[in-house]
Amino acid sequence: MKSHFRLKLIATMTLFAMAISITLATVDHLRLRDQAIHNQQDKIEHNEIMVKYALEATEKAYTLFGNNIAIQMKESSDYLLDKYDENPSFDEWDFDALKKLLSYDIYIIDSSNRITHSTFAKDVGLDFEICCKKLADVLDERRSSGDFAHDGLDIEQQSGILKKYSYIATRDKKFVIQLGYALQDGDIFQQFNFFDSIDELKQQSPSINEINILNIGGLSLRDSINNPALTTERRKAFEQTLATKQTTEFRSHWGTEPAIYRYVHYESKYDLGSTKTKVLEIIYNENNLQAILRGNQQTFISQLIAVLLITIILSLIISRWVARPMHLAFHDSLTGLKNRAAFDELLEAALANNKGTIALLMIDLDNFKAVNDDLGHDQGDVLLRSVAHSIRSVAVKGDVPIRLGGDEFVMMMSSTSKTEAEQTANRIIEAAKQSIAQEFKVYEEKITLSIGIALAPDDGIDPETLCKRADIALYSSKEKGKDQYQFYDQVAGRSL
Repeated sequence: MKSHFRLKLIATMTLFAMAISITLATVDHLRLRDQAIHNQQDKIEHNEIMVKYALEATEKAYTLFGNNIAIQMKESSDYLLDKYDENPSFDEWDFDALKKLLSYDIYIIDSSNRITHSTFAKDVGLDFEICCKKLADVLDERRSSGDFAHDGLDIEQQSGILKKYSYIATRDKKFVIQLGYALQDGDIFQQFNFFDSIDELKQQSPSINEINILNIGGLSLRDSINNPALTTERRKAFEQTLATKQTTEFRSHWGTEPAIYRYVHYESKYDLGSTKTKVLEIIYNENNLQAILRGNQQTFISQLIAVLLITIILSLIISRWVARPMHLAFHDSLTGLKNRAAFDELLEAALANNKGTIALLMIDLDNFKAVNDDLGHDQGDVLLRSVAHSIRSVAVKGDVPIRLGGDEFVMMMSSTSKTEAEQTANRIIEAAKQSIAQEFKVYEEKITLSIGIALAPDDGIDPETLCKRADIALYSSKEKGKDQYQFYDQVAGRSL
């Protein structure tokens, strides 16, 4: 029982401490995880702000210092309009000579939004209705208005060169004359190159795989030649951000590694043309975040293991402190048998379960007082321990030997029979005789055992009744000459 109780105590304390520790460790682990995720998100948002700032700085520089470019493009456009009025046959125009004269690339766009003539031969035949529907709609508006318009930063699709474009419709509204000015070679762009800022961000943030600035057609402003067209998934997220002006994210892969694609709406404060709206595409990984989370998880597991070990050690120590007094509360300190407190609890539980016949053997040691008086209490204790050992040696599975106090003992037998109770009584008497003969030869004939047996449910179904009837049988046995046993039903005629 002591061992069983200690195990229960250790298990209970361990589970209780583990529950508290796991709860605290889990809360702390989740807090650190959320903090790491929040920090990652803050870094991404900070990078967004820095990209926007770099782009705005470039656009602002062109607004403050580059107005003369737009003025010159307007003058060149007017010159070409006059030339068209004089000679509307573009086949007869010398576009190479015009480029040298004006220092701009020239594009002639017909009413179906197809480039028919250009100083940039690769663009001839480009159909905006097919490749760039959004730009085609803008061209229709500008052809209809007839006003001069110019955009900010945009990309030349075939060359990947960053350019500024202007537009003006011919007076007969049949064509749009588009001029293109390469920005990347100019002093302003060299001083305010937002690509340098993007490269610096990528170097400082290992979590960033790529940053692209996409125009309304989904083309990257940085080298559209080496930046392939958006995949279906990327195009869908891009269009969603463009339409809703809300940030969109999805998970995919960058090469073979997992990555997150993030799309952020951008609207220029300085560019008032069709290029004022852009989308920032930030492709980032969670390698650093996952490394932090793995570290937190390892710490979490280490803490749990440490807590478990400490808890078990403390449980073992405390159980040793507590188990001893708890054991003594239900055991006789002299013989090690269960005591009266345990007997009352066990008998009540056994009768409540009502499983078969329960035999209660009341055992009394005859002439014990003489041993105490003649040999002293120390020898009396030796005798009690000897008798207890004899009773315990007879017990089989289901039998419970108990010392009620003084020289009184009990053997409680569950799920038994009258025959088995009788056999057990005989074995107890014989075992006690042998033990007494070895240790107390002088008193061998004086020291005897008397046993009274009551059976439940025949002799009673409650503890009090059963104990009284076992006592009646015990005293009947003493009267018959001792070293004997007696069943209650043999003296049933006697009054309780």
